Amino acid sequence: MPYVVTQSCCADASCVVACPVNAIHPTPGEPGFAEAEMLFVDPATCVDCGACATACPVDAVLPHSKLAPNQLPFIELNALHYKQNPYADRTAMEVIPAQRDVAVDDLRVAVVGAGPAGLYAADELLKLPGVRVDVFDRLPVPHGLARYGVAPDHQHTKKIMDLFSSMEQEKGFRYRLNVTVGSDVSHEQLRTAYHAVVYAVGAASDRRLGLEGEDLSGSGSATEFVAWYNGHPDQAGVSYPLDSERAVVIGNGNVALDVARILTSDPEVLAGTDIADGALEALRDSAIREVIVLGRRGPAEAAFTLPELVGLAGIEGIDVVVEGEVDPLASSVLGELAGRPRREGLPRVVLRFNTAPVRLIGGDRVEGLEIATTEVVDGRAVPTGHTEIITTGLVLRAIGYRATPVKDLPFDDDRAVVPHDGGRVAPGVYVTGWIKRGPTGFLGSNKTCAQQTVVALLDDADAGLLAPPTGTLPRLPGEVSTEGWRAIDRAERTAGALAGRPRIKLVDREAMIDATREPQRARRIQRSRVVARAV
Repeated sequence: MPYVVTQSCCADASCVVACPVNAIHPTPGEPGFAEAEMLFVDPATCVDCGACATACPVDAVLPHSKLAPNQLPFIELNALHYKQNPYADRTAMEVIPAQRDVAVDDLRVAVVGAGPAGLYAADELLKLPGVRVDVFDRLPVPHGLARYGVAPDHQHTKKIMDLFSSMEQEKGFRYRLNVTVGSDVSHEQLRTAYHAVVYAVGAASDRRLGLEGEDLSGSGSATEFVAWYNGHPDQAGVSYPLDSERAVVIGNGNVALDVARILTSDPEVLAGTDIADGALEALRDSAIREVIVLGRRGPAEAAFTLPELVGLAGIEGIDVVVEGEVDPLASSVLGELAGRPRREGLPRVVLRFNTAPVRLIGGDRVEGLEIATTEVVDGRAVPTGHTEIITTGLVLRAIGYRATPVKDLPFDDDRAVVPHDGGRVAPGVYVTGWIKRGPTGFLGSNKTCAQQTVVALLDDADAGLLAPPTGTLPRLPGEVSTEGWRAIDRAERTAGALAGRPRIKLVDREAMIDATREPQRARRIQRSRVVARAV
């Protein structure tokens, strides 16, 4: 097999389009493409040209000869996919629609949310001549979950931010950051200043357990913990108790594995990443030696993706243990892990299935977690009656994200989304990303989601349904421009280069805003030098 896909699919489909022999599946138009956790290279069809590797925005496609030892399982996974899915009818990919004209001259669109969903929407719009897009975000920096949700030891995944940086160079693109829509500027003000508003605000909160003791110190959400070690300004100054030998993560999706891996990884390895400095120092002092990852149902129903599991299993410095019986036919990777001998002396991640939390125990802080053994009945996890208590000082719930209502927009509280028709809330108002479809998919899933929304917007433009702007929105107090973001980016990268790291993140708003003033200071210094020479 000349080339191999080695991580969760970003759904950008660049590799699929680049392949001259249609060797990468599923393709757009084939069942499951939008939901696929990864794509696969057909070993019998691949001609070893390398076009897919060049096209991949996150360097996820590698020649088999350059795989690291912990990536070798991907050879089998790629080959196994084609044994199970022969693709006898190699249906052609979806036809890419021809570029359409814009029915409205000088179309002005506001995109609320500068994460992957918002930036893919902006990119789709800016493919058309005469379109101008302003991207708003409440933070002084863009990129959303790509910056604050991807684990720091997954720098290859963070390469998607390079793709976003190229989008930011497009004519007609502008950032309006550090602006909270709903307080700094109203929905109605946006409606009067733009032909259309696209909300891409994601799912900002997390689901709760609803258990006794959930609000004890030492109990928290994995969402906030991930934001903490990634340097999110909302988590600046926050600390987590890492003084016990064991932590428990409730839930077994990719976020749960990320948290478990970061808690047990060698801090000196993390020191070469863009992890927040405060989190790095806390992890260096951490007493945690074991992280138990709990899943309510069995191994077959685990929510994590195979690439994430393979990545965890391949770390030499972590002992990964699977508790309980695993059918190797259902999961060859879990089966191999279940049969591994224990590697004593190493930090340990325990994948424990058929286990549900009952209550958190403690006085001023978490001291333990009561759990119940479960069995799967008709797809549901049902307690068997057996309970036990796990001693722990840190419990993090990783049971999913949840969107919050958007001011002045309708909201479906049961599904936690804004009701829409193909992304259209009403002519001139649209949604994309998690606020549209719920917290599903991967970073690149937002591309196809954005394409659908932009089609709805352009259809409304063609039908003459977009009200023309009646004014402009002036610069707002504290607003950070595209130039300001570039100054922050330069400051972080420069500091990182001096320390041998990709970047050292600024983790509080004041420091970010201060960094945006550097270009202004530089211009003032330059002007003063010119004046001095003239005198």
